[in-house]
Amino acid sequence: MHDTNQSVADHLQQLTFSLADEEYGVDILSVREIRGWSRVTRIPQTPSYVLGVLNLRGSVVPVMDLRLRFGLEREAYDDTTVTIIVAIAERLFGIVVDSVSDVLDVDPAAIKPVPDMGLVVDTRYLKGLATHNERMLMLLDVHKLMRPEDVESLEAALPHDRQVEVAA
Repeated sequence: MHDTNQSVADHLQQLTFSLADEEYGVDILSVREIRGWSRVTRIPQTPSYVLGVLNLRGSVVPVMDLRLRFGLEREAYDDTTVTIIVAIAERLFGIVVDSVSDVLDVDPAAIKPVPDMGLVVDTRYLKGLATHNERMLMLLDVHKLMRPEDVESLEAALPHDRQVEVAA
């Protein structure tokens, strides 16, 4: 029997962020940290959307520009630009977004399938669409952001199990 009184635990918490004047959500359970934009170290022979790596308490974390990953025009980074550290396939990655908004509780029953949006958005990175207080939210599937071959090339280029010295 289905209980019609849903608790907050039945809702999916989404960290919302802006990208090219659209609002996205990413499952809060995938998010490890939110950081202001900081420069990264470029790694040769990585996909164009991978900006480089940053040192996160001794761990090397690849950082991708989500605008470039989605085929959008790159914007200048400013005070609102944020790097969201997420776990993808048991590895940490940073995704650069225009700004972070808030955390919303989304009812799973309210999530709709993603319609074909043509060339506007590459929908393969989306889990669905949700409406929250009359705001349309595109729910991001972080596990689809990195193609397996991209992860392999990054794995080959990045140091493993090494502590990285923090530059002063």
